[in-house]
Amino acid sequence: MNCTRFILLSLLFVASIGLIAWQPVPKPKSKLSPAKPNILFILADDLGYGDLSCFGATDLRTPHIDSLIGAGMKFTTFYANSPVCSPSRAALLSGRYPEQVGVPGVLRDDSTDNWGYLAPALLLPNYLYKAGYHTGLVGKWHLGTESPNLPNQRGFEEFSGFLGDMMDDYVTKRRGNLNHLRHNQQMIDPPGHATDVFTNGAIQYLNERARQQATKAGRPFFLYLAYNAPHNPLQPPANYLDRVMKNNPTINPTRARLVALIEHLDASVGRVLAALRANGQDKNTIVVFTSDNGGWGPGKATVGPYRGFKGTMYEGGLRIPAGIRWPAHIQPRTSSTRPLLLMDWMPTLLELAGTPVPPGLDGRSFASLLTGQDTTAGPARPLFFVRREGNDVYKGLQIHALRDGDFKLLQASPFTPYELYNLLTDPAETTNLAEQNGVVRDQMARQLMNHIRKGGAVPWQKK
Repeated sequence: MNCTRFILLSLLFVASIGLIAWQPVPKPKSKLSPAKPNILFILADDLGYGDLSCFGATDLRTPHIDSLIGAGMKFTTFYANSPVCSPSRAALLSGRYPEQVGVPGVLRDDSTDNWGYLAPALLLPNYLYKAGYHTGLVGKWHLGTESPNLPNQRGFEEFSGFLGDMMDDYVTKRRGNLNHLRHNQQMIDPPGHATDVFTNGAIQYLNERARQQATKAGRPFFLYLAYNAPHNPLQPPANYLDRVMKNNPTINPTRARLVALIEHLDASVGRVLAALRANGQDKNTIVVFTSDNGGWGPGKATVGPYRGFKGTMYEGGLRIPAGIRWPAHIQPRTSSTRPLLLMDWMPTLLELAGTPVPPGLDGRSFASLLTGQDTTAGPARPLFFVRREGNDVYKGLQIHALRDGDFKLLQASPFTPYELYNLLTDPAETTNLAEQNGVVRDQMARQLMNHIRKGGAVPWQKK
């Protein structure tokens, strides 16, 4: 080889190396899965903060829920938007404060005791449907029993469940002698305990999604599985109650029924998770478990170290057990410092699904906390809580609470002064600081009044 040819070949080699070196560096892959994840959101009804064994209960066993939460992130500072059902569910599905979507209180068929009307806003299933998801609801709706506020009209392609609030009986599944059970628009009357009926419906849904996902037409799914349990009446299957009484003969009889109802719920969650595994869906399915509000006091619920129960603005009425699992994406750990609200799930799940989060939501995504990109407590923000009710205590009025940093301002009733607590030093809310810390009390009261004013602009009754 002559010198000139050698030099030319050398220059061509160097040039090719340069072209390779100057090619754009590919962006790192997102921590989210390239295939959109399925989403299974399991909501219990009136499950107290301390009524899972992974949250400290010693007189019951919830191995399936414990395993679910233990495999992902456990939250010890998660709040319901309200201490009662409908407002919390409205916040969860809308990503808004419940009074901002017309649901400051409980929806009921009795127009003289009905305290909300869901506004025509787009809900979580609407956005997921637009992103290519199949959307299903199995279980309790409690956001309207007539058009246009039926599940199939508010974003759910498939609905099999209960339109109303509580059931008077878990076996007959009626409310005031009315049958609110529907499969889409068709009235149904399946036999069996309601928890088993909803579990069977969820498994049927998962199996059908698995069949569809095996074809080219298959889509990821969002299943909202909303149990009535362990809401009163405390009516567990007899074999579960017998087991509880056998294991703990001295247990309070009311507490025994609640424990049996929770253990039956846990076994049902286990059946649903087993179906996910059998279908091969579990590896790319986000699973959330939480409650709509605190535990029911007359049912001997346990709310951990906190004060109050369902219906109250104390921590026991608002703080809820919560956890999320997504294999290979969310590492097992506990989040204890960042206060979160049910309305935060909507933007979070949309972000995890790779779907744009719509503007104007009150909820804030905590997806970066889940994926480990953000381990800080996050920026402080005020958290507002509401309940409107028509009983003899509330007389159609509202009670409110506000948590801002470590301080919490609340009303025990519409006719009593504000109470102020420091949750950092007094999480059980035993020492009212309202008189000795009037500056903080008044500043938080002004924040609360501004928030109430905004909510007051949204109609909550049917026109």
